[in-house]
Amino acid sequence: MDQVTGDRADWLLAVAGDGRAFGRVFDRHAPRLVRHVAGLVPASADADDAVAIVFMEAWRHRDRVRFVDDSLLPWLLVTATNTAHNLTRSARRHRQFLSRFPVDDPAPDPADRFTEGAASAALRSLSRTDQQVLTLCVLEGLSEREAAVALGVPPGTVKSRLHRAKARLHQRYTTAETLGGTL
Repeated sequence: MDQVTGDRADWLLAVAGDGRAFGRVFDRHAPRLVRHVAGLVPASADADDAVAIVFMEAWRHRDRVRFVDDSLLPWLLVTATNTAHNLTRSARRHRQFLSRFPVDDPAPDPADRFTEGAASAALRSLSRTDQQVLTLCVLEGLSEREAAVALGVPPGTVKSRLHRAKARLHQRYTTAETLGGTL
């Protein structure tokens, strides 16, 4: 008889109404998700918000989440990358909106003295598909098979996407370094 363990067991209990089981899944994966999205969101303070959104989406889609070897983490990582992308796009739109209004001689923001770094900027400039495959396979250490299951694509697709994404990241990083750390 197959015994359901790990995230899958806790998830089944959570769906059945056990709040503590949901809490165990959250406690198990939230710290890693915060680390995962910290470099993908516009400001590091947005990382906790992104993780909250990821778990809200997990609950909203509780009947459709994907497990990889009884682990919910790959699905959460894909959702976190998508959430970070959405937050970044939203922040950009908000800045564009605010830029239409006149500003009276603002005080300089001390945070403007620091750059995010060429590597983070290069990663953030890639497409969502490239970010997903790079963060899953390179940053999070998932195998191509695990990433394929999490993304719902064949392993060969992950392999080719990963190869192309690494090349694009290298090209953008090299360009950013040449330009002094900005894209």
